[in-house]
Amino acid sequence: MAKIKSFDELKKIKEKVQSNVELREKGENIDNLIQIKVAMATCGIASGAREVMNFLIDELAKEGINNVVVTQTGCMGYCYAEPTIELTMPNSEPVVYGDVTIERAKEVIEKHIKKGELIDGIIPVTHKTIE
Repeated sequence: MAKIKSFDELKKIKEKVQSNVELREKGENIDNLIQIKVAMATCGIASGAREVMNFLIDELAKEGINNVVVTQTGCMGYCYAEPTIELTMPNSEPVVYGDVTIERAKEVIEKHIKKGELIDGIIPVTHKTIE
């Protein structure tokens, strides 16, 4: 094992270990958690999925929303709408959002996760919006 050369390095190691333990603990109660899967196939990554996933993780932590697990997945088959995320609320059917930018991800957190409201951008389109 390499020597730890600074306090910052030690803090990073601690954060990584804590994150792994937290993810393992959350995995045992996955049905009671909000699940967000970010499509991270080549087309998703090229469209900005990595930035969206990092934003979701950071923003949820900043907002103190701890009952969420964010994971990455492969291709969902919606290459035309990348980046895509699948959001599953406890005891609900999954919803897939397409063309998820940082702004759309913020809206998903504010409206869908916090208030339970569906927003535009669901694929395939299975609901009508109010005009």
